[in-house]
Amino acid sequence: MFSEESRFSLVSDSRRTLIWRVLGTHFHKENTFDRHGYGGAGWLVWGGIILGSRTDLHVQNVTMTAHIYRDVILEQHVRLFWGAMGVEILFMDDNARSHRANIVDECFLSEDITRMVWPAYSPDLNPIEHVWDMLGRRIVARPPPPTCLLELRRALLDEWCNISQDQIYNLILSMPRRCKACIASSGRHTPY
Repeated sequence: MFSEESRFSLVSDSRRTLIWRVLGTHFHKENTFDRHGYGGAGWLVWGGIILGSRTDLHVQNVTMTAHIYRDVILEQHVRLFWGAMGVEILFMDDNARSHRANIVDECFLSEDITRMVWPAYSPDLNPIEHVWDMLGRRIVARPPPPTCLLELRRALLDEWCNISQDQIYNLILSMPRRCKACIASSGRHTPY
């Protein structure tokens, strides 16, 4: 299972906006725009994907702590999902501090969950990152896009369910290619 959190906000914090300008006009009013440093109000979401299925999307408005990760994510989502699937799953999360706390490690041991070893400083190859990108694109493409936190929450939950399982399947099957590309580039940038 590939899992991770991501943050979605009402105000886009995307740095994809390109501005073409004449040399020397960098600070002219028409070439500048105000940006919210942290994207404004929003939600932190957590989800997990595997071949053939996905977890429910967990939406919260607070920072992920080790206690929330253990009590909510692992106990209420991962353990129940694991039991419902009835198969042995290798679990992957990132090296966030809340994921590596002692109480989380103890929970993994007590639930007999095998965690994928992931180097502390490594490129992020987790395919769920691409699912977050798909989710974000689906949110901004909604007619009209969400204008308040309640609408954003509803849109996140709706669009999570609308992402095709085939797309998730293809992302997970791309892992061997991702790893080969990462090795070939000595851990630097890859096309993924």
